[in-house]
Amino acid sequence: MKGHIMLIGRPSDITASEITPATVFRKRRALIKAAGLGTMMAWSGLSLGEEPKTKIQDYSKSSYGQEEKLTSYRDITTYNNFYEFGTGKEQPAENVGQFKTTPWTVSIEGEVLKPRKLGIEELMKLAPLEERIYRMRCVEGWSMVIPWVGIPLSSLVKLAQPTGNAKFVELISAADPATMPGVRAPILDWPYVEALRLDEAMHSLTILAVGLYGEILPAQNGAPVRLVVPWKYGFKGGKSIVRIRFVEKMPQTTWMRAAPREYGFYANVNPTVDHPRWSQASERRIGGNVFSRRTPTLMFNGYADQVAQLYAGMDLRKHF
Repeated sequence: MKGHIMLIGRPSDITASEITPATVFRKRRALIKAAGLGTMMAWSGLSLGEEPKTKIQDYSKSSYGQEEKLTSYRDITTYNNFYEFGTGKEQPAENVGQFKTTPWTVSIEGEVLKPRKLGIEELMKLAPLEERIYRMRCVEGWSMVIPWVGIPLSSLVKLAQPTGNAKFVELISAADPATMPGVRAPILDWPYVEALRLDEAMHSLTILAVGLYGEILPAQNGAPVRLVVPWKYGFKGGKSIVRIRFVEKMPQTTWMRAAPREYGFYANVNPTVDHPRWSQASERRIGGNVFSRRTPTLMFNGYADQVAQLYAGMDLRKHF
């Protein structure tokens, strides 16, 4: 779904109604009217596409994704799914100007022995910060390669000490209508809720990202902390997380409630199963030429060697 800015190299063969579920697409006019969406100055007063200025001082670089060509900072920060700031891809960068990410706390709740509240600075110290270069694919057929900086989600899980009843980890995002214009319209059931099975949350690839390109995470990308699960679709990445709950029963995530026929709990990348409204067999890299060829999508987004065992014996056509 296109906003006011057309950036060269973005996919041009995806219609607006394909980019979001049809029910959400039909509500966009109501969203704009209700929220009064206008162009605001992007994160920290930067113009769209300007290079970031807030460096993360102490992090190491991992071997993940070193062979990949990185997507540009501009493309990563101006082409986003973050409906709290609008349904258009460019709207999050345009509409984050009033959103404040400091101070910030994350509440650890539910079936844990050590419930607590962590400031973002405490969270960043749970484990050494590390850069992970992950290929991120969205259901809509586009992909990016992003150099995230973050910590393993497993480090927070270990701190919380889940009880034997904890089977799932539920991540709940901020939903402030005063600073998030999209929340002022009923396009989704706010706040945004994402969830993982406990073993998925504990997997070494799953991280809580606090930065990208060695910079503090921009607001439009989910600042100050967001979920990154590289073998799942782009929508499986809760942003601006304020609560993490450990629960016994599988949570109803936001997209499961909004469009259960299209979005299941697992959201694993499976190119052999078509989305009800488009094929998932191929993808196009953001930032390339508009005429660049599509490439075959890989099972589990190319991370099958690392994660396929998590789903042994499951019908991945049924458990989508």
